[in-house]
Amino acid sequence: MVRPFAVWLRQVVWNAACVTNVTEMTHNYAYIYEIPKIILQMSTHHQILIIGGGTAGIMVAAQLIEQKKAKDVAIIEPSDTHYYQPAWTLVGAGTYDYDKTARPMSSVMPKKATWIKDRATGFDPENNTVHTAKQGDFTYDYLVVAPGLAYDFSLVPGLGDAIDKGVVCSNYTDPKHTWEVIKNFKGGTALFTQPTTPIKCGGAPQKIMYLAESYFRKSGVRPKTDVLFATSGTVIFGVKQVAKTLMKVVDRKDINLRFYHKLVAVDGEKQIAWYEMGKDITAGGCVVMSGEDDSECLDESFQYNYKDVEVSQDGDRYGIHYDMLHTAPPSVAPQFVRESPLVNEAGWVDVDPKTMQHKKYPNIFSLGDVSSLPTAKTGAAIRKQAPIVVDNIDTLIKTKHKGNKSYNGYSSCPLVTDYGKMVLAEFDYNNNFTPDPKLKNLLIKDSSKEHWRLWMLKKYGLPYLYWNKMMKGKDV
Repeated sequence: MVRPFAVWLRQVVWNAACVTNVTEMTHNYAYIYEIPKIILQMSTHHQILIIGGGTAGIMVAAQLIEQKKAKDVAIIEPSDTHYYQPAWTLVGAGTYDYDKTARPMSSVMPKKATWIKDRATGFDPENNTVHTAKQGDFTYDYLVVAPGLAYDFSLVPGLGDAIDKGVVCSNYTDPKHTWEVIKNFKGGTALFTQPTTPIKCGGAPQKIMYLAESYFRKSGVRPKTDVLFATSGTVIFGVKQVAKTLMKVVDRKDINLRFYHKLVAVDGEKQIAWYEMGKDITAGGCVVMSGEDDSECLDESFQYNYKDVEVSQDGDRYGIHYDMLHTAPPSVAPQFVRESPLVNEAGWVDVDPKTMQHKKYPNIFSLGDVSSLPTAKTGAAIRKQAPIVVDNIDTLIKTKHKGNKSYNGYSSCPLVTDYGKMVLAEFDYNNNFTPDPKLKNLLIKDSSKEHWRLWMLKKYGLPYLYWNKMMKGKDV
């Protein structure tokens, strides 16, 4: 597009310089007045169009540009600020400055990328078009869909009204409020839980629990506190080596685990979190609630390290009374993605799990949170996904065929277990423990065990790598 335009402009200027009468001059100047309109029309088409200025979008754009694999990259992103959200766990525990997790979006936007400061509103993949809220339509040769998650509080009635107020908190939405809740906690039932929807970093709801428990000991309220973790899952973590370590942490910290607990509602006024059981109850109510006479009939697949906290029953629902509640918001793909022809039945962009190429539209890719990839939604996963998307697009441009690289589902979850201790869960699609060989450079033999060096990696190493390597298109 640039070359023909340059030729046309040169011709217009030459013609204007060679005019011999007013009529001819008017005719040629009319073309010059059309230049802004033509430039505008040209700027609405991009070789590679990326939706989302989060970790996934910036990484793909930066690598394409850094590796000189694209001539024209544009990013649709309405936000002014880019956040390093993995540090919000530490912010919620009072050991990281929230302001350091935020930087201007302009500072991470690749210099050679076109920033379309607008909000995407829809797709027309048959015509290679993306609709936006203010600037109209944009067309593309290749599209990367990575806008991040949206929150749908209607999936857990009452939670939207209660979250980030009083004793209900979430590191996902306001980690500074989480820290205030933990600091001001005076004892009682500290409930940590999560919805059944996919969430950013599935281990985050328990990370803050381990840190909060440590702070409760420091503040002197631990002896009069019951710490509960209620989850719809059946185990503490899906990777066996990591789960073994975490169960030792649970024992050390005297935490009550409650499995098969599907969060369905929150009563903020009465401070009750309501659950439905994900498994048939065969022994009556005592499998999830117990008194002095019936504690022996507790079903251990529902409970581990039982604590006799107050529980109400309403039909087939069980309500845990809390004095503080931390949870993650129920998460979905943004509405403009869910209502598009790009998604599968579950509402996620329907891509091949190995190539991240759309199953119907070969010039569309998706990675990160909104993709249908059956792995954890973490920045560490994106670190491995982005190079494969970049390679596929590069090969498609050059040969009309996708690349040969394959994504194995790698993701990792830095599980902070205490102030100064961390476990690094790295795994693939099959939940195989797959530690990064580079960890040996940190003198870490087994990252499935707690280690202070992993804590240093979490607090100092990973933020540095994020801002200075990942966001710059460097291979890490």
